[in-house]
Amino acid sequence: MKAVYTGTFDPITNGHLDIIERASHMFDEVTVLIMSNPAKHCLFTMDERRKMIEKSLHSLKGVNNVSVLVGEGLTVEMARKLGAVAIIRGIRAVSDYEYELMQATANMKLNGNVETMLMIARPEYSFLSSSVVKEIAVYGGDIAGMVPDAIIDEVRQKFADMKK
Repeated sequence: MKAVYTGTFDPITNGHLDIIERASHMFDEVTVLIMSNPAKHCLFTMDERRKMIEKSLHSLKGVNNVSVLVGEGLTVEMARKLGAVAIIRGIRAVSDYEYELMQATANMKLNGNVETMLMIARPEYSFLSSSVVKEIAVYGGDIAGMVPDAIIDEVRQKFADMKK
């Protein structure tokens, strides 16, 4: 069975990586699907995000069933085209659940053959989002432990370049 884990991943966090690893043990194939969201202004380009995710995946021991793709359009349609039976979404709080419930219901209406699977964030990542990482990084705060070690320098460099 195939699944897609969708998001903007701007940048990928250790919480995202944890969901990817857990999902990789549940499905034969997991595609991390980077999608654009018109409601969000992304700092990193799609290609930068793809490369950072690919770098980050190397830290997952024994995981070789995960790929990364950039998608466009409706997530449920991308899932269908890829032959996925599930869309994976991580939730941290009740507010995430309310949003994801609406999205899952809309996706179910569009294609009842693709299920949405909500995965609860581990407690140590329940506060963590790409937005939190960016807010800390813009002020020079320590993002170690929040993003994969493989991309810390890239994230820091992006903010250093912005200040120039």
